[in-house]
Amino acid sequence: MKAEPAHQTRLLDLQEIDSRLAQLSHRARNLPEIAEVQRLDTGIEELRGRLTAAETELSDLEREQRKAESDVDQVRTRATRDSKRLDAGQVSSPKELERLQSEIASLQRRQSELEEVVLEIMERSEAAEARRVELRKELDASLAAREAAEDRRSSAMLEIRDERASTTERRERVAEEIPEDLLAFYTKLRDQYDGVGVAALRYGRCEGCKLALSTAELGQLRTADPDEVLRCEECRRILVRTPESGL
Repeated sequence: MKAEPAHQTRLLDLQEIDSRLAQLSHRARNLPEIAEVQRLDTGIEELRGRLTAAETELSDLEREQRKAESDVDQVRTRATRDSKRLDAGQVSSPKELERLQSEIASLQRRQSELEEVVLEIMERSEAAEARRVELRKELDASLAAREAAEDRRSSAMLEIRDERASTTERRERVAEEIPEDLLAFYTKLRDQYDGVGVAALRYGRCEGCKLALSTAELGQLRTADPDEVLRCEECRRILVRTPESGL
């Protein structure tokens, strides 16, 4: 293939632009804010589950406490009723009196036991409430951190979008200056060789594969016509001669 040296050199400009576009695409896919948002989402989901569990536990304890307090009230009411009967002298039978006194003593022990239960439930409720408050704080902090990360991600994506748009416009202008057959050949090679279809020859080294050419290869390049489209023997990319080629 033949192409004017200026057009071959322009391919290097096009390659630089295409490499930058590839970098922008890679950056857009691998923004650290993307991973940060995903990590925060996972943590937020876990915190919400733990908060729901804490709130459920607290609700269960409140219900349990109401039941225990109701039991205390019932025992206290019965003990008060029996004490009034005893104090009023309504029991004349010694046997009945002994039974009533025993029942009052039993009710007092039962009331004491139930009040201990209420206290124990209240302590558990306080601990559950403390966990709920702490989890709520953690969740709020994580939500705020996610919003901040989302804002940073949006800003970074906007910056990438703007640079990609301007770079794409510049690519179109450069591509218009390159003959269609040379552009098509470059595009084919770029698709084959990891996005790099052309490389400069600098100081006897191919900038595509970073390998130094042999003396014989340099001799062949030195005698080639200026408009001859050359290729690296190692990486097979288009090899463009430059003032720093070392020929």
